[in-house]
Amino acid sequence: MGGMEQEGPLAGRRIAVPETRELEVMARMLERQGASVIRCPLVAILDLEDPAPVEDWLRRFVATPPDDLILLTGEGLSRLLGVARRAGIEPDFRAALPEVRRIVRGPKPTARLRTLGLSPDITAEVPMTEGVIAALQGEALAGHRVGVQLYPDNPNDRLLDFLRSRDAEPDPVTPYRYASREADGQVAALIDAMAAGEVDLIAFTSSPQLRRLREVAKATGREPTLAEALRRTRIAAVGPVVAKAVEEAGGTVAMQPDDNFHLKPMVNEIVAAIG
Repeated sequence: MGGMEQEGPLAGRRIAVPETRELEVMARMLERQGASVIRCPLVAILDLEDPAPVEDWLRRFVATPPDDLILLTGEGLSRLLGVARRAGIEPDFRAALPEVRRIVRGPKPTARLRTLGLSPDITAEVPMTEGVIAALQGEALAGHRVGVQLYPDNPNDRLLDFLRSRDAEPDPVTPYRYASREADGQVAALIDAMAAGEVDLIAFTSSPQLRRLREVAKATGREPTLAEALRRTRIAAVGPVVAKAVEEAGGTVAMQPDDNFHLKPMVNEIVAAIG
């Protein structure tokens, strides 16, 4: 769970940060200032360890857009965009999206599409796989290639088999994974370490990180321990939305950027406060 120690204004300080590919940037910033960084999976949804299959799917999508795209979750579209960005093809993926018929299971993928200036062409009346199938019953699908965004632990054979039964060619992709039970154990260990006064600071960058702490604490009987952990550990928040989530969890924010809610200003605030 630990990181490397170096010389610098944060030398000897143990700072916990969420463990995701994007926030590794922040961890390295803190380590360059001398901090010992504790990387912890404070999100329940993670990027894939091997993005190659998703990159291949995206390149197929860009080179020859499918006739239809089924989006089951808003998170799925967000993760597809993230993989496309890291692969250097996000503009191409965005340009291809308006060319396909967009089919959504519920309000979250609809909301995510709208942030891109797009809307669904078909929306399931019931936000379930059965609703998607019902919405497509009267549609011509024969000969269509259909991109299908799946989510972890659910291969959704029912939906894929329905498409095949209508002579369509499903092209499924699962762009993210859920945290493992091992990851839950790491979160529980972090709560214990914070409550024992072994962590100097924890840096929160999104509200779901607080929700995950609370969920793991509840599931492992650590709710009183979490309360003590948040009391004993200094807390940094990247902005006011996250600060509100900290307060709702029972913590008090010691530092946050004044008006530039990004990682570098947050690191600067941490250095200024405890360096």
